[in-house]
Amino acid sequence: MTGGEATAVRRRWWAWAVAVLVVAAAVAPLVQQWLTNPDDQRLVDLDVYRTGGQMLLSGRPLYDFATPAPQLLPFTYPPIAGMLAVPLAELSWGTAQWVWTAGIFLALVVTVAFAFREVLAAKGDLRRYAPWLFAFLMVTCAYLMPIRDQVRFGQVDILLVALCLADCAARRPWWPRGLLIGLATAVKLTPGVFLIYLLVTRQWRTFFMASFVSALLTLLPFAVIPRDAAGFWFSALLDPERLGANAATTNQSLRAMLIRLYLPSETLTSVIWLLLVAVVGWYGFRGALRAYRRQEEMTAVALTGLMAVLLSPVAWIHHLAWVVIVLAAIVGDGRDQVRVRIAVGVWLFYVVPVPWWGVALKVAGVPVLDKIVQDGFGLGALALVWLLASWLPKRGAALDRAITIR
Repeated sequence: MTGGEATAVRRRWWAWAVAVLVVAAAVAPLVQQWLTNPDDQRLVDLDVYRTGGQMLLSGRPLYDFATPAPQLLPFTYPPIAGMLAVPLAELSWGTAQWVWTAGIFLALVVTVAFAFREVLAAKGDLRRYAPWLFAFLMVTCAYLMPIRDQVRFGQVDILLVALCLADCAARRPWWPRGLLIGLATAVKLTPGVFLIYLLVTRQWRTFFMASFVSALLTLLPFAVIPRDAAGFWFSALLDPERLGANAATTNQSLRAMLIRLYLPSETLTSVIWLLLVAVVGWYGFRGALRAYRRQEEMTAVALTGLMAVLLSPVAWIHHLAWVVIVLAAIVGDGRDQVRVRIAVGVWLFYVVPVPWWGVALKVAGVPVLDKIVQDGFGLGALALVWLLASWLPKRGAALDRAITIR
């Protein structure tokens, strides 16, 4: 290594260190806000995970408890998630909050690094700005509402996003590809959409590995905690209201949007929902398959992630953590300014609490518009599916023709 190269390496090291400090300072207000919240409002989902671990350690039923008032939240995850939460039960509540919050941001680091790899790995003079660009992306993504809610509730979603993304995007993984998707699916079911993605793209080896890991982690609790395993699969899972009020504004799935229309019967709502699931699922997975064939992995992953939100019976706002990958897919390598501007618009839309503006309109007595705005993030996700599956490839083809003509 020459003296000039050594100096460049040292400069990059210092630049990355400063970038980390910048990110830490920028997200500190967010952390401070939610970790100093009243105790009964603080990281309430983390409290569910930790209490689930405590139930298993004490030999009490995992699916019969609820966290203290006013939350009264039950454990809603598969039994393997309760087993994995046992280490949290060994920590004090204060320590668990800090450890979990740090884990959220580490998962965001992994997500941003993989998702925006094309931009961060830009050639030429731009490479020297990679630390500052990474810091900028980290901060902007941290303040997206679905990511803010990760910290607010102490949620696990961004970790699942990071697992699925790493499994799909890592060029030379040191783990068997499919293992992380299988783990994510076993922990929270909704990442199971990636099994469909692997199936339609004929990634057979990865599909079988993911299916094997998911099945193994699903069956393991029947040997270790059989009562709880049976309680989840044959009782708790079949009760959608256990997850919370399905018509609540924070639920932005297709089913929730239909429920908020208050159609004449539940049967009609269910029939329309199943038809929409079929149509949106077909369109979304077809788009993911075409993106995969074009070797646009990030677009394929983003579309699959949006399917996890839209097709699920219940999808809270924090489930939209997939929007980080959506933004990266839109930006691409950063050279198309139109795509960058659209990404900025999408970012602005998911930074502000659009669905809650709909609630305000409802209170003010503004019909029709109140429903549209209340469903804003879910309708936005539908628009993003169209943008990724239809507009983006057409935009790419148009630019390719323009370059050829020149």
